[in-house]
Amino acid sequence: MPCESLEKFNAVTDRNVLALQEAKSAGKKVVGQYCIYSPLEIALAAGAIPVSLCGTKNDSIAAAETMLPRVLCPLIKSSFGFALQDSCPYLAASDIVVADATCDGKKKMYELLNHYKPVMLLQLPQIQDEDAARYWRGQFAALVARLEKDFNVSITEEKLRDAIRLTNRLRRALKNVLDLARRKPSPLSGMDILSLCFRASFMPDYEQCIALLDDIAAEIGRATPDSLPAGGPRILLTGVPTGMGSHKVIQLLETCGAHVVCIDNCTCYKKVLLQMDENRDPLSELAERYLAMHCSVMSPNPHRYEVLKKLSEEFLIDAVVDLTWQGCQTYDVESWSVKKYVREELRLPFLQIVTDYSETDTEQLKVRIEAFLEMLA
Repeated sequence: MPCESLEKFNAVTDRNVLALQEAKSAGKKVVGQYCIYSPLEIALAAGAIPVSLCGTKNDSIAAAETMLPRVLCPLIKSSFGFALQDSCPYLAASDIVVADATCDGKKKMYELLNHYKPVMLLQLPQIQDEDAARYWRGQFAALVARLEKDFNVSITEEKLRDAIRLTNRLRRALKNVLDLARRKPSPLSGMDILSLCFRASFMPDYEQCIALLDDIAAEIGRATPDSLPAGGPRILLTGVPTGMGSHKVIQLLETCGAHVVCIDNCTCYKKVLLQMDENRDPLSELAERYLAMHCSVMSPNPHRYEVLKKLSEEFLIDAVVDLTWQGCQTYDVESWSVKKYVREELRLPFLQIVTDYSETDTEQLKVRIEAFLEMLA
């Protein structure tokens, strides 16, 4: 549906690179981040701008394959290729990269990346218990110390609380927009959702982002049911991170007649689950909330099933599609358990799609998706 607020948001975020460069010219430090486990709040408390880094385009993969194995996941290759080519403006602007030891491929890639940019690698525990949370808090404390030293600043508890208040507001504003897709039919397409979340992750001005998201939620929220586009089967997409450039499965699903109403990944809905208690010890709260994310690197990973159940109910889901990048072993192995849970516990149809960033399998995927959607009719 036409939306003036969304068009304004797109126009503003078209200038994300310029806005970041202007802020850096004015003396702001920039903290680049690849993963949702990296805390925005510590960078903000240091007076810096946390920004997502590039890793969703196929263009940079050939360069990466001169050093990395071809069988590695495209997200890792794309990220490293941008560093080799010096073609990601957000990485170029970063004074330091904060990374997380999630999968084996990523943590070894970060060792190579350290030759091109200073990297602070957080050693992510891969179990979600009290001991792990205490350890993870220690990693966050080490990050505080590193940024204080590198940026010559003091990161106080009050600054951390102020940052938590800001990110809580940002995540609530984003959630209010994403939750519009609970309506039937949804006023947002899956491509709308992906583009909006992707663009927001590169915005340097959080207050501006919050205001724009609030306007979108208010304008679209006023739409009447008869003004909304007709929707096909309502799809919950789960699995690996996606972005503009790695969006082909979402686009194919909607081209074939489905309606992707919820995207359960690090680019989209996972972000809004990071609501913090603003009154607790900030580092402990940050450690516990970030560690609770339901990534497939966690073993076991019970929160993923809890989230799938909740989202499938709230968004009135007709089927679940699990997207896996080729070479992503943790998501690929976990897909069997997800399929079993979705089919037996949620009583919903399930489809896993394993692919990469290239367009070589587009027609093959289209045939599979069309056949799957015909089963839902």
